[in-house]
Amino acid sequence: MAEAIRSLTHLLEVASSRRFLAVVEPGDRGLAESLPFPFVSIVSEWEMKLSLLLAVINPAVGGVLLLGPRGTGKTTAVRSLSPLLPDVMRSLCAYGCMPEDSETGGIESICPDCAKKLGQGDPLTFKDRSRLIELPLHSELADVIGGIDERAAAHQRMQIKPGILSHADRNLLYVDEVNLLKREVADAILDAAAQGVYTVRRGPISATYRSRFILVGSMNPEEGMLRPQIADRFGLRAIVRGLGSSTERWEAYQRSHAFELNPRGFIEYFREETETIRDEILAARSRLQGVQLAPETVRRGLDAIQKLKVSSLRGTSVLFEAARAYAAADGRDRADPADLNAVAALSLRMRRSDFMDRYATDLKQVDTAIRDAFQPVKRKKK
Repeated sequence: MAEAIRSLTHLLEVASSRRFLAVVEPGDRGLAESLPFPFVSIVSEWEMKLSLLLAVINPAVGGVLLLGPRGTGKTTAVRSLSPLLPDVMRSLCAYGCMPEDSETGGIESICPDCAKKLGQGDPLTFKDRSRLIELPLHSELADVIGGIDERAAAHQRMQIKPGILSHADRNLLYVDEVNLLKREVADAILDAAAQGVYTVRRGPISATYRSRFILVGSMNPEEGMLRPQIADRFGLRAIVRGLGSSTERWEAYQRSHAFELNPRGFIEYFREETETIRDEILAARSRLQGVQLAPETVRRGLDAIQKLKVSSLRGTSVLFEAARAYAAADGRDRADPADLNAVAALSLRMRRSDFMDRYATDLKQVDTAIRDAFQPVKRKKK
């Protein structure tokens, strides 16, 4: 990269606008392996890319919902996050025991084997890369939460087999066409996302699994909208509009064609930017804990929420957490009002409810009529 990179947000602008000039020779495409399209090579779509990066930098924003028509690169963008995801600590235990469990719940909160390891000073965890877990289309509830292990049942043993939500722990869970999910599947995902754990009960046995993940969903609004309780669980809502100019479309085609000819060569072409953006994400995550909200930022944010009549408290949290993440991505330890402006649309769109406004107005009129029907009554003195 010829131009010096000042911050993560600057890197996004530079990589996206750089023209693709390399001549990529056709390569061997017979290997069955995952070679995601480089995130930094996605043309334009600033809002989509920014929302995904903010969710990775600060999981407290509550995930991302991508809304746009078919063929606009939503799934490609989510899959391209795989090489950028940070490392996490995973349990070495089949029961998922973690060191923090003993710190908060005492030694009784972990299994005997892990208690023994802890006493001997042996590690309970290992470092691993976060992964992208995709929810297959038309998944059943048993696939999502788990069920009876058929292999164990064949030997007259009752054992719970973990589901997709368990595998999503400390990973990124992607749900394509989230608006078409079966109701019970959507409810299970919502409960796990809210609690960080979920319990499977099958007859006399049960099992509780951790399920702490970054939730990303995508949908085409033409195929139906989300239920309000599902939509509210997504922190950021990015509109994917598609490329607006012939120049951008031609650039996107050239990059897509080059990737199809030789995925490895194309990935190598953007390797430097990919490594840089991953380093910037890690730096932003480290910086996030020290990022404070300026008093003026708090005041303006709360005033705007009141003015917009956003009743959801989640909207307030998302707005401020997204502003903190944006400041961290920009290399600063203080979130200013300009950071609110950068994330306001992502955080607050689709949070107003015209129905609830009308409902509250109707109830207020009813309450007024009830009070008018009753004359004030003076209490008799004893």
